[in-house]
Amino acid sequence: MERPFSRRMFLKQSAIALGAVAAGDWSGSNILYAKEETKEREMPHVIVKLWPGRSEQEKQQLADAIVQDVVKYTKCSEDSVSVAIEEIKSSDWAEKVYKPDILLNPRGKLYKKPGYSM
Repeated sequence: MERPFSRRMFLKQSAIALGAVAAGDWSGSNILYAKEETKEREMPHVIVKLWPGRSEQEKQQLADAIVQDVVKYTKCSEDSVSVAIEEIKSSDWAEKVYKPDILLNPRGKLYKKPGYSM
């Protein structure tokens, strides 16, 4: 005898088939995640640290350019990319950025070193 197909299973399988991130089962207020088809949606996130002084328009243009290059080189969709911009005062740069992220490079993931030293 065939096992009945539950509403929960139907929603999850439908979400997977449609490539949806989640489907709601409103009868029980549950959200069913379709992880099998969402791997592309889980990356990448880029963080840019720079001195203050750029306009919101300039920061948006920078983020847009970064997204286009990330899409080009990682072969992911534009919807998968997120970009954060952190403004760090020049007086804090050595302590908050250069020393921990560049000089010490704790994760060994620095792919481009700057042409300056502090």
